[in-house]
Amino acid sequence: MNLEVRYARSFLLDLKNLEAAAYQRIYRFAFEEFMQFAQIQELPEIKRIGSDAIFYRFSIDNYLIGIEVTGHIVKFLRVLPKPDL
Repeated sequence: MNLEVRYARSFLLDLKNLEAAAYQRIYRFAFEEFMQFAQIQELPEIKRIGSDAIFYRFSIDNYLIGIEVTGHIVKFLRVLPKPDL
C-alpha cells in the first residue's frame, strides 16, 4: 500500500491501557505489519461501519480495531476488546 498512516489519540490511549501481550501484538501490527497489506480488504474480518465508506473495523485476536480510510490516509481510531456474545 502507498498509504499515509495516522494514529488518533484515542487509539494510542487504548493501546497504552492494554495488557502487555496484547499491547505488543497490536503495536506490532499497527506500526509494522499493517503496511504489508496490499488492500484494506485483506485485513482480518474487515467490515464497514455504517453507510459511510470511510469507517471500518477489523479483528486481531480478541480485539476490534477501528480505522478511518480517506483516500490514501488511514487513521487508526480505537482498539477495544471484542464484546462477549
